Amino acid sequence: MKNENKIKLFLVDDDAVFLKSLEIEFLHHGDFVIETFATGELCIEKLSNKPDIIILDYHLDGIDKKAINGIETLDVIKTFNAETPVIMLSSQDKIEVAISCMHHKAFDYVVKSETAFVRLQKIIDTVFHYQKMEKELNWYMSRM
Repeated sequence: MKNENKIKLFLVDDDAVFLKSLEIEFLHHGDFVIETFATGELCIEKLSNKPDIIILDYHLDGIDKKAINGIETLDVIKTFNAETPVIMLSSQDKIEVAISCMHHKAFDYVVKSETAFVRLQKIIDTVFHYQKMEKELNWYMSRM
């Protein structure tokens, strides 16, 4: 299968071990072209590669204390392309963190845990199911 048919996925996390395990899981379980980034800044530099979906860590200051955080990165992504679905990841299971992410137009919020990958897979399926329905709806509406 050529790369055009694969989902272009950006993974952004300053936890190198978590980032690598997530990348391995996605490569093993799906048809993805994956780019990984340790900082929001590096992700932002590559937005011109037009990712289909971005999984973004909430805290991104593990390597560089002055690095922009996930919310700031999310805001830049949404300014660059408001349509890009972004799933936020955090080790914090706090409702206010989730609300903040949703307020900044994240598609969803996932707590880092042993079930995180399964949740992420389901959310990605939902994103593409939703986008397909939207395209079909627009196609029908344009013919009315």
